[in-house]
Amino acid sequence: MALFSSFKATLAFALFALFIGNAFAQLSPSFYSKSCPHLLPTVKSVVQSAISKEARMGASLLRLHFHDCFVNGCDGSVLLDDTSSFTGEKTAVPNLNSARGFDVVDNIKSAVEKVCPGVVSCADILAIAVRDSVVTLGGPNWNVKLGRRDARTASKSAANNGIPPPTSSLSQLISRFSALGLSTKDLVALSGSHTIGQARCTNFRARIYNETNIDSSFAQTRRGNCPRSSGSGDNNLAPLDLQTPTAFDNNYYKNLLAQKGLLHSDQQLFNGGSTDSAVRGYGGSQSSFFSDFAAAMVKMGDISPLTGPTERLGRTAGG
Repeated sequence: MALFSSFKATLAFALFALFIGNAFAQLSPSFYSKSCPHLLPTVKSVVQSAISKEARMGASLLRLHFHDCFVNGCDGSVLLDDTSSFTGEKTAVPNLNSARGFDVVDNIKSAVEKVCPGVVSCADILAIAVRDSVVTLGGPNWNVKLGRRDARTASKSAANNGIPPPTSSLSQLISRFSALGLSTKDLVALSGSHTIGQARCTNFRARIYNETNIDSSFAQTRRGNCPRSSGSGDNNLAPLDLQTPTAFDNNYYKNLLAQKGLLHSDQQLFNGGSTDSAVRGYGGSQSSFFSDFAAAMVKMGDISPLTGPTERLGRTAGG
């Protein structure tokens, strides 16, 4: 009996592993090579146009992808509007008044629909757009694995619980990334996405007024646009990287080394803990950062993808 039970357990595990392997095998950079051969240049053109109009848009699209992948996998659920059957992720705390770029994703989707209607998922469009955004802003390139289906539903509660807040400690960050199959090395590399983009005063107020592991002149500068009182200037913006806010480079890590991380969660990566050496490494070698960031983006893109023959393709990202 014990032998039979052991055999059943082994068989079940083998079938599970086969299922997972097949699911990931369906993600491939060449997934649309025949069904939509002009996909990549079409997406790239719209992304470059959007960033030329507003350089911040590259960071906004990158953030959307992160917030998508961290909530039930990279399935495009962050793009869905509320319906009568579910409350979506757009109004979750990490996204409310901050998630943006939905219109650009819609524009890309419309352009793609013109060259290959009903073929490409919004989840894949977002993944490609993020790669193109990083490259356009001077960052590394990587082959985007494709073949995801779009989610049919979304979860506000999952977004509230799944996306690490800017108040996170290092141990909380490591734990959340680990739960998604991402290593501590991936955590430090992916955090480098904060070399572009901006943050709202409400997310860094406590750091610039209450914390001690912060450069005093940097804190003073940031206080100029972020009043101490909650409710005053909450949505005022500040660049996550004061040096080159619209260039994808390794200045984010140099900022951390100088105790100029804007968010509490950023500075946690260089605060006497286990990730200090990695921050030093990336601060001293942009090529190392670029290589590890690209690898980590591919890895993050593999988080729980919806795959298979049944496709749900909305005409708009919010559809």
